[in-house]
Amino acid sequence: MALETELETFRKNLPELLVDVGKFVLIRSDEVSVWSDADAAIDAGYERYGLDQFLVKEIAEHEVPKYFSRRVTRCQ
Repeated sequence: MALETELETFRKNLPELLVDVGKFVLIRSDEVSVWSDADAAIDAGYERYGLDQFLVKEIAEHEVPKYFSRRVTRCQ
């Protein structure tokens, strides 16, 4: 599964990360950094890791699923 290590790192560090609820975490392997918004975390991820995989995730005590319609049109 992709991002297995990163997701485990997130779960392991969640208790400490909860002081920053609402911010976003950037994780690659066991490297963790916190950012004020998703765009900043994504930009930092590409700057640091290029096209290698990394995870950006909102810090929340209880994750709320986000639903997307299947009626998404293709980009032209």
